[in-house]
Amino acid sequence: MNWGKKIGFFTAFLIPIAVIAGYYLGSAWNYLTVSLTFFVIPLLDIVFGKDIENIPNDKVRLVSQDFFYSFVLYCWVYFQLAFVLWGVYVVTIGVLHYWWEWLGFTVSFALVTGGVGITVAHELGHKKSRLERLYSKTLLMMVCYMHFYIEHNRGHHVHVATPEDPATAKRGETFYAFWVRSVFYGYLHAWKLENQRLRRKKLPVISMKNEMIIFTVLPVIFCSTLTLGASLYMGQFVWQVPTFFFVQSLLAFTLLEQVNYIEHYGILRKEIQPGGYEKVKPIHSWNASQVVSNFFLFQLQRHSDHHANAIKRYQVLQHYDESPQLPTGYSAMIILCLVPPLWFNVMDKRLEIWTQNNLTST
Repeated sequence: MNWGKKIGFFTAFLIPIAVIAGYYLGSAWNYLTVSLTFFVIPLLDIVFGKDIENIPNDKVRLVSQDFFYSFVLYCWVYFQLAFVLWGVYVVTIGVLHYWWEWLGFTVSFALVTGGVGITVAHELGHKKSRLERLYSKTLLMMVCYMHFYIEHNRGHHVHVATPEDPATAKRGETFYAFWVRSVFYGYLHAWKLENQRLRRKKLPVISMKNEMIIFTVLPVIFCSTLTLGASLYMGQFVWQVPTFFFVQSLLAFTLLEQVNYIEHYGILRKEIQPGGYEKVKPIHSWNASQVVSNFFLFQLQRHSDHHANAIKRYQVLQHYDESPQLPTGYSAMIILCLVPPLWFNVMDKRLEIWTQNNLTST
């Protein structure tokens, strides 16, 4: 991968930079990041099109081991920690005068912690390194979604494209119905998976060995620490900090669930025996290879290869022509899924073609 493409992955940092610039410019500029994400990036996707070039097989191992790509992700973790502290500073003693400024700032903030932060957490959470997994959990803590680490790796990747997976949207299911099912059933399923793990190891379920207990409590401790620090500094209880923290968390993991909805809408694996399904292949996730949005999302949109080869690092994920293709990148699709009639009009025709080619064939 050439240096132009390597440096391209630093474009993700433009999202939080836009939040910071928008805040200091003030007023309606607090919506700068929203405009960048949902107008500029989709426009650039149209202008620059797709990147369907894959790393040659003989270079995959070398590129996978290139520390530069991990360095970008590690930088993000520390940057986001500082960014959250700055956000606490803003809502404590900043100058957000009107409700619509608060709204613009909070939505923009969630586009950072949810749009990019959870993407980085997702990438690092699949790796074997303890440090990378710690980084993943740290990022998820900042959006109150630490159970995702369990449910995604041990649940979603096992049951994807089956009725058993709460993170696989059903055909004809609106995003809003999917959100309720994925958020609540996903959380409960993470508890089930963790309890099963502990029982296999003959460990007590109610103990500090249970990661779900830790994952549920840690975000509260983190928010309480931020609130206490701000309140001590101001000499009074700063209610804005917990309000801001939990609202941006809600928006951040809602963004994640929109991405889940987009990535797997209507796709099903063949049931080869009762309760048993065919192996996950690149045809079992929606793919998008738009070059610009893939830079911002560390090639998350090459999701077909990710599910077929979950341990692969983002820089070597491949484009597959045979994978079902989204009409555009995630930024535009996120807006589309909020309007169910438009979503169904665009996606159901593509899903029907995929179904005829992959489920009705012998």
